[in-house]
Amino acid sequence: MNQNEMLTLLEGVKSGQISTDEALLKLKVKPFEDLGYAKPDHHRSLRQGAAEVIYGERKSYEQICGIAASMLAAGTDSILITRLSPEAAEALKKDFELQGFTYYPVAKIGIVGECKSPQSEGKIIVATGGTSDIPVAEEAALTAEFLGSRVLRLYDVGVSGLHRLLSYKEELASARVVIAIAGMEGALASVIGGLTNAPVIGVPTSVGYGASFGGVAALLSMLNSCASGVSVVNIDNGFGAGYIASMINKLKIEN
Repeated sequence: MNQNEMLTLLEGVKSGQISTDEALLKLKVKPFEDLGYAKPDHHRSLRQGAAEVIYGERKSYEQICGIAASMLAAGTDSILITRLSPEAAEALKKDFELQGFTYYPVAKIGIVGECKSPQSEGKIIVATGGTSDIPVAEEAALTAEFLGSRVLRLYDVGVSGLHRLLSYKEELASARVVIAIAGMEGALASVIGGLTNAPVIGVPTSVGYGASFGGVAALLSMLNSCASGVSVVNIDNGFGAGYIASMINKLKIEN
């Protein structure tokens, strides 16, 4: 149950549309459920505005299925699963056929239920230095879309052909948040940071030759960016970038 659902429930009690017994039953959902191997956090959407996300890597299919089933039973209507293997996705598709299950193999993301409809007029741009960065970019883009943000994808606009990026100056100027995803030397975040007044979230990727050190070179470049307004998440962390970008996108400007 998220904050809006809680407010609706309380307003229903106040107006007499919902009895106190019905409200009590809905409020009795435990803060978490102890499954032994996991403790699904059923009150996370109430505290943070979004339900818990399942990190699928190194979890067995049975563990993922059990956590998802627990969340659905507690009232979660859609679930995001990251780093999900194709084999586990195929099995989950059969188990959650009723709720609906979609798998995005490039991003290795599975979604039980449906993405939220856009909750903000703001737009997030997800830009990559090269085509090899697209798996991380899709993880970021799908995460933001799942959380209710509009996303524009600008792929393969890296600094080796800067004219490609400059052809999207209007789009960059209208973005509320930009996620810049790049490996190699990771220069894309700094360049975009100098072209837009929107916050830029840099995502270094592990793409590159030997001296890129699995993304460490790009990470250090982004951390040392001379462009103001650039922040950085961990190597290949498309999910983290998409999540924080969606939070920023949905912030209301106070006059």
